Amino acid sequence: MPPQPAPKVYQVSELNYSVLGDHTEPEVVMGESSWVWQRSGVSIGGTTYAHGVTVHSKSSVTIQLNKQCTRYEAMVGVDDMMMGLGAVRFSVFNGDGTRLWQSPVMNGGDPAVPVRVGITGQKSIRLVVERARNGGGVTLADWADSRISCQ
Repeated sequence: MPPQPAPKVYQVSELNYSVLGDHTEPEVVMGESSWVWQRSGVSIGGTTYAHGVTVHSKSSVTIQLNKQCTRYEAMVGVDDMMMGLGAVRFSVFNGDGTRLWQSPVMNGGDPAVPVRVGITGQKSIRLVVERARNGGGVTLADWADSRISCQ
């Protein structure tokens, strides 16, 4: 039996948007997603990551997978631009609305927490950030090294 080809890894910071995409690779769904800042040099808890996406503290980003994908991975936390302020909780949902993963409450300055979620058989995933406390302004939250592995 021939070996399986290595999975193709898609960086969420480099995904196209569904309006412009060709629907053959993972893409961010425009009408179903909050503001997303695709960037490099994301910093959480004093550690800098090569790339990732930054969102507001009440956000939902839907990614249409458009192929057979097996894993979603990231390092999550409050962006260091918040200077130690803010508290959020991260979740990954499947397209049916079932929560696949949830972080503990993440405070500004905390080290990033790894996300590793199996997504075999899913058509889409949704990355959600919620405020962990009432009050305060917008918190910038990061999905650093955010990536999807597909066949």
